[in-house]
Amino acid sequence: MRRIQQETEIMADLGIKAGDKVLLVWAQPSTPEALKRYAEELGAAVGADGKVSVENMERLSLSSHAASTFDWVLSCLLADCSSIHSSDTLAEMVRVLKPGGTLVLDEPVTGKDDQGMRTAEKLTSALKLSGFLSVTEVSKTELSAEALSALRGATGYQANTLTRVRMSASKPDYEVGSSSQIKLSFGKKTPKPAEKPALDPSTKKMWMLSANDMNDDDVDLLDSDALLDEDDLKKPDPASLKASSCGEGAGKKKKACKNCTCGLAEELEEESKGKQKTDLPKSACGSCYLGDAFRCASCPYLGMPAFKPGEKIVLANTTLTDA
Repeated sequence: MRRIQQETEIMADLGIKAGDKVLLVWAQPSTPEALKRYAEELGAAVGADGKVSVENMERLSLSSHAASTFDWVLSCLLADCSSIHSSDTLAEMVRVLKPGGTLVLDEPVTGKDDQGMRTAEKLTSALKLSGFLSVTEVSKTELSAEALSALRGATGYQANTLTRVRMSASKPDYEVGSSSQIKLSFGKKTPKPAEKPALDPSTKKMWMLSANDMNDDDVDLLDSDALLDEDDLKKPDPASLKASSCGEGAGKKKKACKNCTCGLAEELEEESKGKQKTDLPKSACGSCYLGDAFRCASCPYLGMPAFKPGEKIVLANTTLTDA
C-alpha cells in the first residue's frame, strides 16, 4: 500500500498531464502486478487523448516506435526495478522523444567507479553525450532489497555502497540531425562618421564672402605688387647666391655642392667639355676624321674608324682584344 502511494505521488510530481504520450520502460525484477498498476495510473493521468506504451529495456531498440513520438520516457521508476542504461538505450530514448520531451530515469550508482558501476557524475556525462540537455539530479534513495539482489545477480557487484539516483533530462527543441541556415556577415563594418558639431550662425557668416560684399566700399583689398619695393624687383647677382664655401674642394679645386642650385655644376660641366676638346690630338691635314684612306703615315688616328669632326674616339675593349 505504501509503494502504491509513492508511485501515485511520483506521477503527480512529474507533471504528466492529459493528452501526453508516455513510454514506460521497465526491467527485471519488476513484478507484472506492479507494472500493470503503474501503467493504469499513467493511463488515468493522460486520459483518453493520451497514450501509454510499455516496453522492456532489453527490447527497446527492437521496438517499432517512430521517431519523435512521446512526450515522456519513464525508465525504471518502479521501486523494485534496477538496471544500467547503456549508451544504445539512451540513444533510442532520444530518438523516440519529441523535441522538448522529458526523460526521467532511476539508476543505481556508487560513490566511485567500482566493478563496472558508475557514479552520478558519470551518468550525467552519459546523458549529455547521448544528446540530452538540462540534466538534473532529482533525488537519491536507498535501493530496495529486491533491486539490490537482482543487480548483484546481473553484474556481480557485491559492495554495499550503492544508492538509487533519479535523473531528469530533456531533448533539445530541434530534431536530431536537423539543419538551419545561419546568416553570417564577415564584411568589415564601416563605422558611421562622427557628426560634425553645429557651427554658430554668426561665426559661419563672418567667414563667408558674397558677391555683394565685393561692391561694398568698406572692403579694403590689397594689391600684391604694392608689397614689393624696387630692391625686390632687381635681378640678383649670381655671385651673391653662392655660399661662402661654394666651389672650395680639396687642394682649392672647384667642386660643386651636391644638388647644386647656384649654377656652379653647369659651369664646371661646360669647362670639362671644353677641356676635352682641347686635349684631342691636332690634325695637320684636317681630313683625319674621314678614315685611314685620307690619313698620312704619322696620323695619330691611324687605324681608328672614321668619326665626326671634333669627336673623341674611344675604342671598346672587344676591339682592343681582337687587335
